Amino acid sequence: MRGRLLRQNAAMRSSIDFTLNGERVTVSGEDASRTVLTWLRERRGLAGTKEGCAEGDCGACTAVVAELRDGKLRYQPVNTCILCVGALDGRELITVEGLRAHPVQKAMVECHGSQCGFCTPGFVMALYAHYKDPGTAAVNDAIAGNLCRCTGYRPIVEAAHRASTLADATRDRDEDAARRKRIESLPTDGAHAGAFYAPATVAELAAFLVDNPRATLLAGGTDVGLLITKHHRDLEAIAYVGKVAELKTIRNTASELEIGAAVTYADAYEALAGIHPDIGELLRRLGAVQVRAAGTLAGNIANASPIGDSMPVLLALGASLTLQKGSAARQVALDAFYTGYRKTVLQPGEFIRSVRIPKLARGARFGVYKLTKRFDQDISAVCAAFHVGEEVRFGFGGMAATPARAPTAERAWAQGIDAACAALAQDFKPLSDQRASSWYRLTAAQNLLRKFHAQVGPRALLEVQA
Repeated sequence: MRGRLLRQNAAMRSSIDFTLNGERVTVSGEDASRTVLTWLRERRGLAGTKEGCAEGDCGACTAVVAELRDGKLRYQPVNTCILCVGALDGRELITVEGLRAHPVQKAMVECHGSQCGFCTPGFVMALYAHYKDPGTAAVNDAIAGNLCRCTGYRPIVEAAHRASTLADATRDRDEDAARRKRIESLPTDGAHAGAFYAPATVAELAAFLVDNPRATLLAGGTDVGLLITKHHRDLEAIAYVGKVAELKTIRNTASELEIGAAVTYADAYEALAGIHPDIGELLRRLGAVQVRAAGTLAGNIANASPIGDSMPVLLALGASLTLQKGSAARQVALDAFYTGYRKTVLQPGEFIRSVRIPKLARGARFGVYKLTKRFDQDISAVCAAFHVGEEVRFGFGGMAATPARAPTAERAWAQGIDAACAALAQDFKPLSDQRASSWYRLTAAQNLLRKFHAQVGPRALLEVQA
């Protein structure tokens, strides 16, 4: 596989090019699928970026990626423990070593925001991203993906507020101008290094997957990264979609939203939250800022996890997918996409091109609920979305081997809330695991449906019956 991949891409740029703390870096002749964290520590000797969990949960490995998006310089915190080196192509990576007496660092000292110090570099970089783009999240949300066992967080939050008072506008402006110039000098065409393939167009991606149907598709790496760090797998071929401009578009019309497969949660947030506020609140609790900066809606769907948080919402809204193989495309309804646990209708060499999401009709009732053991950075025990409009659609996660609708309960909705709740027991026989028991999941799902009914009132029932 590796030999075939190298021959096929001989005409492409055979290197990954980016900048690191202001220095131009070219990676060639080595595996670009290794994690940025291990590359930083082992190849570059930059040990400020720490490994805590190796799965994107603790934030100790946080660094910041800067890139140009629609002509604007953007800063995003990322978990380097699950980010592949190849994903840095055309971007700039900033680690804690790249900061020199920055206001965030000064504020952390003045506010006594560090004790043992292990988590401190990750906090500094998360706060640096927030400092550079403060409108993206509240302070508590900006550090929700960083764990600390010593300080109790209060001094860190104080440091975040203090940093803005220490800002040097001239320094920030000069820093941004220099960084923009460096990024603009980087190549933008497709690239590959070793088994890592980063096409720049949909046509290149489709052709590669036809020739390499067993290649691993990579978007943000929030799931695929764990194959490397936890399963210790050597991925024979990786097709990275993050450079494909056609997959990074959002089409927003009065009736529907279409989101490209490479659009991150961070980029899709405003459009999705515009459908209904509950969706925005759910996304706020989907991972943390580091996860949302890299993870994609299409990746969450394709991963086929039974507890993926986006799928219940999309099922309730009646979303569909555009799938492509070679030059041929087809439409598949999301509720027909899953065939079993971690299984989908995707054929070898086929990929998700976009997600199409109908918007709510006037007068429709909608609600989303997520049950977890803690508020931030936790996987759902049960996630449910309810939509009552021209038709009734209930979407659930954590209740079956796949994300699924509740067809019996949907039909019973017009008969009253007691009938709909009883029908859920016919739709689902949940498993018990470390997150919740079968009894809890079913009881919780029924109570969430009752909560939705109480919130929308009897009017929605009358509309369905009429």
